[in-house]
Amino acid sequence: MNFAVMNPDLLRSAAADNLWMAIFPEMALGLLALLLLVLEVVLPKRHHAGIPLVAIFGQLGLLVGLFLTFSPPTLGQETFNGLLHHSRDGQFMRAFFLVCSILVCLLGTVALAKQRMPRIEFYHIVLVVTAALMLLAQSNHFVLLFVALETVTVGFYILVSYFRANPLSLEAGLKYLIMGGLSSALLLFGIVLLYGVSGNPNLPLHTANGMNFDELRAFLSANPGNWLAQIGIILVLAGVAFKVGAFPFQIWVPDVYQGAPTPVTAFLAVASKAAGFAVLLVLVLKVFSPYATLTVPVLGVLAATTLIFGNLAALTQHNVKRLIGLSGVSHAGFLLLGVAAAAVNPSALGAVYFYLAAYLIASFAVFGVMAHVAGADDADQELDHYAGLGRESPFLALVLAVGLGSLAGIPPLAGFMGKLLVFIGAIEAGLYPLVALAIIGVVISIYYYFGWIKAALFDTWSAPAPEGAAATRPPRTPVSWSAGLALGLLALASVVLGFYQGGFGHWVLNR
Repeated sequence: MNFAVMNPDLLRSAAADNLWMAIFPEMALGLLALLLLVLEVVLPKRHHAGIPLVAIFGQLGLLVGLFLTFSPPTLGQETFNGLLHHSRDGQFMRAFFLVCSILVCLLGTVALAKQRMPRIEFYHIVLVVTAALMLLAQSNHFVLLFVALETVTVGFYILVSYFRANPLSLEAGLKYLIMGGLSSALLLFGIVLLYGVSGNPNLPLHTANGMNFDELRAFLSANPGNWLAQIGIILVLAGVAFKVGAFPFQIWVPDVYQGAPTPVTAFLAVASKAAGFAVLLVLVLKVFSPYATLTVPVLGVLAATTLIFGNLAALTQHNVKRLIGLSGVSHAGFLLLGVAAAAVNPSALGAVYFYLAAYLIASFAVFGVMAHVAGADDADQELDHYAGLGRESPFLALVLAVGLGSLAGIPPLAGFMGKLLVFIGAIEAGLYPLVALAIIGVVISIYYYFGWIKAALFDTWSAPAPEGAAATRPPRTPVSWSAGLALGLLALASVVLGFYQGGFGHWVLNR
């Protein structure tokens, strides 16, 4: 582009649209990430243990500020020449990712204490990934969406293989790298097809800016049934399906979840999955809405197969990281059901956000217990390791039971309300076969979730170890006051949100 001959008024108009305060939380996270590296250089080693607290309290401050300014002046507007769209849904996802990041940093203080690994770089990458996730949820342009998504993915490449002394962690990083590259290729191919077909001068409402969501939607509305656009949409949905772990793109999930450090597994299971669904909601409900006759059946098939595979595959798992990964695949199926319902019945959109919030609370409660039960070999976490947990640490056992009960959808916990709201939205949308299949999935999930609870709370007979054999179960990590407070609040939130949804329930259900 020749900037020398560009209209100065156009340049001034573009610059005026770059409202940097609109992305203050993301910039603050970036500066906080740099501050951690500076503190590591300038502070003596004996003070490095306090640097993670800077990350945690800095994010807590940002979270409070975000709640105080939940309705900024830019709400409902587009900034940076249409790259970003600021909405209440985007604000919710910002807060969602900040909460995830804070909890991941807390889990990191537990997991990294058992390893001889650099620590400050871990928190630095988590903050950068969180900032990219926040931008991804507000993207209004395929260029920003792809750049933010790749920033997140590259950060996860590093985090998944962070425990580089563990072969399973390195294997997980390699598998995630290969599958992430494949998913990015599918996504990019779909974007290119949509961009190319929308610029065809022989078609109505063709546009030179087919990367912009609003202009692409207008083009798709004027050109129903275009086969190139349909292929592009399917490829884009396939690329996003990789990120959320939907069938048949879930092949990476069990190995990566097992090999990744427990805090990173939690980050992948909750934040990365939620980011995929935030993007999916924007694409399906906004950009691809003129092609609902294509997207709804595709999402329905994905939801059905994902529910079946996730629940059946989790039944045979004894490694709890693989179990939580495959059960997460089934949760992706429930969320896909909610997205398909929202495409037909817009009131179901709130159910998806409520489900994500309940899933965050329950999942981090479970991962918090896992981080304390795990030993130095983070990938080796078996159901047998939870034997006697209720006797040795009643608090951890209670938190685990509440978290797993919520994931299973047991009333009156928050997970039950999340599933119930999704079912109501799907019934109102007429997706009766999918609802029946999802109810069967709930019944199956109760079996493997309660098998985990049984291992932790009830003493069962097992063959005695051979005389002189060393105990294979790793020692429990003592629960610090900060971890205990966080786990207690998560368990309490699952109970309270199940009984009383309050203002949050009103916000998600009255959109």
